[in-house]
Amino acid sequence: MALPNHDLTAREKEGSAGDVLGTYLRTQATAFLRGLRLHGESGADAAEGSDAGRSLRGAARRISGSLTTFRVVTESSWADGLRTELVWLSSTLADEHAYAARLTRLLDALHRLSGSPEVPAPRGASGALTVGSARAAALLERQLTLARTRAHSATLQALGSSRFHAVADAVAVLASEVALDPVAARGRVDEVLVPLAEVARTRLAAAVSALPHAAEAHPYNPDHDGSWHEVRRLLRVHRYAREALGEDVARLAAAGDALDRHRDAAEAAAASATAARTPRIAPATAYALGVLHADQRHEVEAARFTFQDLWQPAAAPVI
Repeated sequence: MALPNHDLTAREKEGSAGDVLGTYLRTQATAFLRGLRLHGESGADAAEGSDAGRSLRGAARRISGSLTTFRVVTESSWADGLRTELVWLSSTLADEHAYAARLTRLLDALHRLSGSPEVPAPRGASGALTVGSARAAALLERQLTLARTRAHSATLQALGSSRFHAVADAVAVLASEVALDPVAARGRVDEVLVPLAEVARTRLAAAVSALPHAAEAHPYNPDHDGSWHEVRRLLRVHRYAREALGEDVARLAAAGDALDRHRDAAEAAAASATAARTPRIAPATAYALGVLHADQRHEVEAARFTFQDLWQPAAAPVI
């Protein structure tokens, strides 16, 4: 699949690379600090805390992604250090939310499957799915709640650490001052930033082209999940690069949403498989977890088809 060659906008043709990149990074640093403040003020309000955490992670990803793509326009040692710390922070903050969302996804799927006439009960065990679903739900809740509790403790530990405070201080400085390479920053946007964004585009194009078509993959084979997760990462980097250049990224965001659903379903399938390997569980519980695993693998395949359907228009050459 080819990616489009983007026509240069007036903004890309004029102005300095340092001005455009600096404005974008300062905007994201401000969003990071706002999310951090809201996270601290949310207290016991889980919904507000979740929204603030999502905003915080999004800003951290945009800063780290931009420092990756446009590294040569910045002071590289500064960019490398800040990017590493932001990746650590974003990953740490994401774990608790991921476990909670995974549990919700799996419990909702169990509820839906247990009431579906399309799901057959095993031979000689009428109603086993309904019985097994309750036990499977209890098992998943124990396992994922424990994992979420551990992730919550890790988050609290991270937010109270000197490492986190150093990151927050660095982002606070970034909100007013960006450490740029004095030579590269003076260059024109179309001469400096656009070619660097093109490198990110090319890497994504290669990764997408290497994916097996969804119709060619076995529906229950998870071997290709890793390559799809890598496409998701590269798409996000590409999207942030185009966003920094002031382009409309709605189409890229929709494709990214499909890959988010792919990741969520793949990890939910893995969680159900892990639960099914629990020693000495009842046959009905194992059966319900098997049905759940198959359901989530179907969700994975559906997300792959959705991404490829979305991607075809996005990949068509711009005329």
